[in-house]
Amino acid sequence: MKDAIDAKGLIETLGAQARAAAAELAFAPAQAKREALLAAAEAVRAGREAILAANGADLAYGAEKGLTPAMMDRLMLDEARIEGIVKGLIAVAEQHDPVGEVIAEWDRPTGLHIRRVRTPIGVIGVIYESRPNVTADAGALCLKSGNAVILRGGSESFHSSRAIHASMVEGLRAAGLPEAAIQLVPTRDRAMVTEMLHAIQYIDVIVPRGGKGLVGLVQREARVPVFAHLEGICHIYADAAADLEKARRVVLNAKTRRTGICGAMECLLIDRAFYEAHGPVLVEDLVKAGVEVRTEGDLLKVPGTVQAAPDDFGREFLDMICAAKIVDGVDGAIAHIRRYGSSHTESILTEDDATAARFFQRLDSAILMRNASTQFADGGEFGMGAEIGIATGKLHARGPVGAEQLTTFKYLVEGDGTIRA
Repeated sequence: MKDAIDAKGLIETLGAQARAAAAELAFAPAQAKREALLAAAEAVRAGREAILAANGADLAYGAEKGLTPAMMDRLMLDEARIEGIVKGLIAVAEQHDPVGEVIAEWDRPTGLHIRRVRTPIGVIGVIYESRPNVTADAGALCLKSGNAVILRGGSESFHSSRAIHASMVEGLRAAGLPEAAIQLVPTRDRAMVTEMLHAIQYIDVIVPRGGKGLVGLVQREARVPVFAHLEGICHIYADAAADLEKARRVVLNAKTRRTGICGAMECLLIDRAFYEAHGPVLVEDLVKAGVEVRTEGDLLKVPGTVQAAPDDFGREFLDMICAAKIVDGVDGAIAHIRRYGSSHTESILTEDDATAARFFQRLDSAILMRNASTQFADGGEFGMGAEIGIATGKLHARGPVGAEQLTTFKYLVEGDGTIRA
């Protein structure tokens, strides 16, 4: 009971501070937010040795907990990834500030002049697991969009997140913005997750970043609205009209570049006509690269493949494993994805415009691609600088959630002594 009481008191303190900070951020000058993010980027670069040391402690903790190689990869920071954090902060800093943007404007016969204007949501709660870079990405995007944020990192990334958060606070301080604009929950206590999910008086929306267990928990228990995707069950469909060399390059990249991210390909669908023309070359490439391909039918003849279990289709492996299946044309692929997909990202490999158009029109995933790797399902690759997550719901935000998606709008209505008849 004591832990629950402490957690409740802590979220009330953090929430009250965030509300006060959000009230100031709502009208903070765009230049001040830009300066804060540039100063934070410099602080991350200057403090990289301390961040790497903190990450070393987290990696030891993760190894002791028995994290999978994919999870350890998500957790790991090196010089290149820290420089990626720096570049992400700079990219967000230099983006157009969405707050105050006039989305639409019109006049009414009554004499009213009406504007629909972007405005911050308020306080964002971000709950994430092992990726410490989320501390910077989420903090930056919330600040850019005029929102305060309460960050609850995973127990695995506890030390790394604290070190990165210190740099974010340094940036706020340098720009004269409230330090409570970006707060990090200072405890590993799991009770804080429950308290955040119930904190409707302090938090306006929750964004979970992590595996199926975390996201499912948030979606089941949250009283606060949620932007989330449950799983990244991403498909690639190789059409009869696919260019063979393009297809081989894209499929390998989509599965093997980084297996632990939500944009990794989890299921390869091969048009029967493609298979008859080229054989199982795409599956052979994957097996040769060290991927365990779980399949059925003719594809099981490929040495190194294994029989797929019923639940392997519609499964997020986040590992050097994928499912593969032969389908009858684009309609077969569409039917499979509708049944097993998670509305995240799907890609079609084809040189036929009509087939690509049918794939785009008849599927409703948040991101649909043509002749491109699903690993591009990322806010940074979309030119957003960073993302706070990929939303697969249909309300408010879909796909990469950047600064613009973290705003809502209000109506500004002006008259001249105007009255309603």
